[in-house]
Amino acid sequence: MSVDTKTPHAPSAAAVDKQPPVRPTRSRTTRSRGGATASSFSSRAVVNTILVIMAFYTLMPLTWLIFASTKNNGDLFAHPGFELGDFNLFSNLRALFSYNDGIFATWLGNSMLYSVVGAAASAFISLLAGYAFDKYNFPLKNKMYGVVLLGILVPSTVVSLPMYLMASKVGLVNTYWAVLIPGLVNPFGVYLARVFSEGYVPGETLEAARMDGASEIRLFRSVSLPMMAPAFMTIFLFSFTGSWNNFFLPLVMLNDSSKYPVTLGIYNWNQTVSQYPEFYQLVITGSLISVIPLAIAFLGLQRYWRSGLTAGAVK
Repeated sequence: MSVDTKTPHAPSAAAVDKQPPVRPTRSRTTRSRGGATASSFSSRAVVNTILVIMAFYTLMPLTWLIFASTKNNGDLFAHPGFELGDFNLFSNLRALFSYNDGIFATWLGNSMLYSVVGAAASAFISLLAGYAFDKYNFPLKNKMYGVVLLGILVPSTVVSLPMYLMASKVGLVNTYWAVLIPGLVNPFGVYLARVFSEGYVPGETLEAARMDGASEIRLFRSVSLPMMAPAFMTIFLFSFTGSWNNFFLPLVMLNDSSKYPVTLGIYNWNQTVSQYPEFYQLVITGSLISVIPLAIAFLGLQRYWRSGLTAGAVK
């Protein structure tokens, strides 16, 4: 058996010269990938530009507030809004918290009471309602849930006057309960609680606990409530923000300034600045201080806020 050991003939120099030149062309995949990269970069640039503009628009009033709270009344009108004058922040804070025997600290305490206690109770009641709508069957369940969802569409200011009339019937006007009780009802919180219950509490786990002899109350307390802890924090944050910014309901319900929340108290000071210009600094410094608890709540609980928005969007 013979083996062909001849090497192939190399092309001659003349044949090589006759071959057409190879053009350095890019493949279709490379072109499409480059186009997608350019399109993605353009999209990110547009989105980032819009976000920068929105961030600037959002932070500009807060920046003005910080600058203005460091000035005295003379510098407040003598200098542009974003220009510093003499530093008087600490003297403004002393004047704020010492005016009228520290009424501003009382308003801050009232706002904390209305917001923290009201938000915690509202979140717990919403969890109970959302869990019941998800895990139990009872007559008129879907119709009742539809009524709850309808409450999301009704602005709170629309129902403030009917609530005032009912509160006046039972003698709750000008009391802390007049602001706390309406804040317990949170239709959006019930909706979020049902969404979280569907996603976080498996029915198989509840059935296993029932087979082990757990009662329904123990099921909720020992099994479902720990699983729904993120839902509680999310609803609490929503309710806290709504209660802290609540203005119209306290305006309707309260007459005694010692029960005012901080929003209503600053509003009353602002009504007198035309006659008493020294209130300008109290209003500005008080507004800056009233923002701090909201900022702390957002920074501390922002991951629950995002998860709540995502849950609502997916549903």
